[in-house]
Amino acid sequence: MLADVMDLLICPHCSADLDMEDRTILCDRGHSFDVARQGYVSLLPGNAGGILGDSAEMIAAREMFLGGGHFTPIRDAVVDAVGRREVVLEVGVGSGYYSAAVLEQTGGRGIGVDVSKAAARRAARAHPGLGSIVADIWNGLPVRSGALGAALCVFSPRNATELQRVIEPGGVLIVVTPTARHQQELIGALGLIGVDDEKARRLGDSLAGKFELASRDVVEFAMELSHADVASLVAMGPSARHTTDASRQASIAALPATTTVTASVVVGVYARLASAAS
Repeated sequence: MLADVMDLLICPHCSADLDMEDRTILCDRGHSFDVARQGYVSLLPGNAGGILGDSAEMIAAREMFLGGGHFTPIRDAVVDAVGRREVVLEVGVGSGYYSAAVLEQTGGRGIGVDVSKAAARRAARAHPGLGSIVADIWNGLPVRSGALGAALCVFSPRNATELQRVIEPGGVLIVVTPTARHQQELIGALGLIGVDDEKARRLGDSLAGKFELASRDVVEFAMELSHADVASLVAMGPSARHTTDASRQASIAALPATTTVTASVVVGVYARLASAAS
């Protein structure tokens, strides 16, 4: 809950400390933020324009698919990578699936960050130890420097400079990215967005000088998916923005009643390097 992570947060306008009074979050310089009735708060700065996040439909599809246990091996690999680190942050928290599993294991507390209010609403009830906020990693995280033992980026963008700032010395960044084999059986059949060959190189370039690769594990397994499962899988990802409901439904209907689909991701654990300022 938000009250449990207030000491980790800072004002997005002036970086001052934050306190919570009833359903209002205040900084000592007079900025205030209303807590939504669903339990999350928006800490977007005033210059954060129209940011496009996942829709309520995408979040509902994600919750349905992940709730079916299809990505359990990926979830377990993330939990193992976090280990016993008790203060975590997840960027692009979505439904809170991964953070909830981590906190259940560690008994710690965490911050779920997403630009989507629909995601923030869902993440706010994912786990009692998770505080849910709307924020944009590219506009600066409203999180105290060196506050975190670990940060998670599961299929989500990364701002290496901000993540290095908020992770403590000795902390880690855990990044989950798809390989070219991920969902390969559906890419051509449904016209989905594939993974380009330069993805791994771009990830390394983006983290260079701020994080150092500590371990890299490929998690790959077969999923047996029904038409409903496939529909949820497609609807929860970026391909949902590039196809119409009608075209997706027609393509999915042409698949066998049960389709074997490959899940293939890399779970990278990156050690935080000391910043130039430190």
